[in-house]
Amino acid sequence: MKQKAIVLFSSGLDSTTVLYYAMSKGYDCHCLIFDYGQKHNKEVENAKKFAKSLKLNYHVVKTSIPWDMSSLINKSKKIPEHKQIKEGFVPSTYVPGRNTIFLSYAISYAETIKAKKIFLGINAVDFSSYPDCTPQYLKSMQQVMKSLKNGVEICAPIEKYSKAQIIKLGTKLKVPYEKTWSCYNGKNKPCGKCDSCKLRAKGFKEAGIDDPALK
Repeated sequence: MKQKAIVLFSSGLDSTTVLYYAMSKGYDCHCLIFDYGQKHNKEVENAKKFAKSLKLNYHVVKTSIPWDMSSLINKSKKIPEHKQIKEGFVPSTYVPGRNTIFLSYAISYAETIKAKKIFLGINAVDFSSYPDCTPQYLKSMQQVMKSLKNGVEICAPIEKYSKAQIIKLGTKLKVPYEKTWSCYNGKNKPCGKCDSCKLRAKGFKEAGIDDPALK
């Protein structure tokens, strides 16, 4: 039997690449999709559709963060359109504690179905300076896992990759990037102006590949 693995999946560029990476290693992947009060449900619906197309087991975890200071969940806050993403600056799209909340659910799910790996798309090179996407954060969470002595391991295969390197890896793995959704806005097409869209565009440009989602 294949070894089970939990994949934190949003259908974005990073998490989809990590999902295909885990599948390429022969894992029986179980996707966790989070509905945590985003302004739109595009991300959640796209992730569900993606998981179904791959015939993977998935769960949608519906939760809420009452202190909605992030512009991703606060309806009164506009998604920022920064001209330049400066290192160390934490934008309003940061959701405090989000990855820790997600990992807590993943740990519970892993112990329940006896999965030994949790895959996530944390990236500390081309990212929006989120505090819970840093090497220090990941190292600390891995120590937490060891202290639990549950035999579950956190895997972040693209942690030290640039967006271009992630895209090149995904291309080798035949990731259908045209099906992924990275935009912070829930419109029919990517806005091309939010930080996530700009980081994605930068990655495809540096990889020398046209983004199929824009065709």
